[in-house]
Amino acid sequence: MRDMDTGMDTPRVGIPDRLARRMTMAEQHEYLRARFTRRGLLRAGAATGALAGTGLLTTGAGAAVARQAGPTPAPTAPAPTLITAPATGRVDGSLVAPFGRHLAFGADPRTQMRISWQVPFAVRRPFVRVGLKPWELDRRIPAEVRALHTPPLSKKLPAVDQVFLHAALDGLVPGQTYYYGVGHDGFDPADARHLGTVGSFRTAPAHPEKFVFTAFGDQGVSYHALANDQLILGQNPAFHLHAGDICYADDSGAGKPEDVYDARVWDQFLAQTESVAARVPWMVTTGNHDMEAWYSPNGYGGQSARWTLPDNGFDPWHSPGVYSFVHGNVGVVALDANDVSYEITANTGYSGGRQTRWLERRLRELRERDDVDFIVVFFHHCAFSTTKGHASDGGVRDVWVPLFEKYTVDLVVNGHNHVYERTDAIRHRRVQRTVPLGGTTDPVRDGIVYVTAGGAGKSLYDFPVPDSYEGHVHDVESVSSYYWRKGKEKVTEQVEWSRVRYTGYSFLAVECEPGRRPRMRVTALAESGARVDHFDIVRSEEPAR
Repeated sequence: MRDMDTGMDTPRVGIPDRLARRMTMAEQHEYLRARFTRRGLLRAGAATGALAGTGLLTTGAGAAVARQAGPTPAPTAPAPTLITAPATGRVDGSLVAPFGRHLAFGADPRTQMRISWQVPFAVRRPFVRVGLKPWELDRRIPAEVRALHTPPLSKKLPAVDQVFLHAALDGLVPGQTYYYGVGHDGFDPADARHLGTVGSFRTAPAHPEKFVFTAFGDQGVSYHALANDQLILGQNPAFHLHAGDICYADDSGAGKPEDVYDARVWDQFLAQTESVAARVPWMVTTGNHDMEAWYSPNGYGGQSARWTLPDNGFDPWHSPGVYSFVHGNVGVVALDANDVSYEITANTGYSGGRQTRWLERRLRELRERDDVDFIVVFFHHCAFSTTKGHASDGGVRDVWVPLFEKYTVDLVVNGHNHVYERTDAIRHRRVQRTVPLGGTTDPVRDGIVYVTAGGAGKSLYDFPVPDSYEGHVHDVESVSSYYWRKGKEKVTEQVEWSRVRYTGYSFLAVECEPGRRPRMRVTALAESGARVDHFDIVRSEEPAR
């Protein structure tokens, strides 16, 4: 396959630096579509090449629903077309085993669950079986097919076709444990041969009760990522929050046209995560490494193909990492910080302010609910962090932090920096209350604690302080750091809010207690199981607005 522009036998993504510095993600998407379409991928073969102009594929004539694997392209790009793959060459369904199962809540965790999985080849009539006992999966629900084609984005990468399946379960009973199995023609989880593939989940309770959730960001595929997953499973969480940079198929994450991504890394990630995500709803948002320009104008088509998340954000199809849900007495809000970042600007401003307006509406709605005691917000880029890697993003501080303070958000969880770091209680970018290990803070009185939980599994970062200060640094009065200002400018700052820092692999476990004196007990655990940090959040009565 010859590139008309470069004469290279295998096309490359890279373009001149003068263009790379100024192209948005939408422009990169249009550029890739134009280049790969011109190269004649439509002539590469009926099974794969015919799909290259869109990145989309409807696999399996017996599929219940076929869905576009990504947002509708910008008006300047040709409209995508769904093509049904021919049945010829289809393998025997009994030889194809599903893998990579992962759960996610719908907009109402009490009554809705979404089940997603992957198969290595196209299958006929995929489905989910559900029941109240593992040996009585009496309800059968057809699955939706979202298949993805990725062209060879560099000399070293092959073209890849992937098939993802999704089923929406609605009308469930709150607080109920369900059993489920995924299958297709030739592979039935109700068959005695496949009972070992049956999983389970529990819906959120009708009324608040004590529960635990876990959180981290920047996972990738590694032994450390797997170790964290297994330790998380031992916490028996009701759900898990993933603050972006999910699998690192794009290992650069710079948001530039020369970024390439290996779609096969997603297969490794979903297989790695299945032991936990098949039982615990895995609620993800979007990081800079999750922008993959080939699939859609803002780079999120790949995420939309692989995940089904709550559809109550400002634009769920184009921005799948923006949504919210309520579990017990805790409201959770997921955001896409690529939209406001001053550091990595490929998608900065892509929502035209709609995400921020939605955020304010949602925070207001949650604060007005009598059954919601706490609000937790999670997203990728850090509001307050001091690492050498990315430090703090001034875009998040300028656009969102004022809203967090206005509606007294209780906890903010970020990734991006591959460390654990926790602030004191902050208001107006200043320490309002020192929160030592084992301390207690009140967001109404003291301000907000921000946690960077980026030690999920990817290679770790350092702090710009001597090694003797690593770990717990409550005895350090101030730290020299920087933040990103508009225009990608680094601004040095001396900060007093960095309270606890740890450079090992770790994650958050948060125990939420309802009652007359609601409390969140926040703990950071190392992959060894050792406790790195802990503090409590207790809210006082908030004056009427």
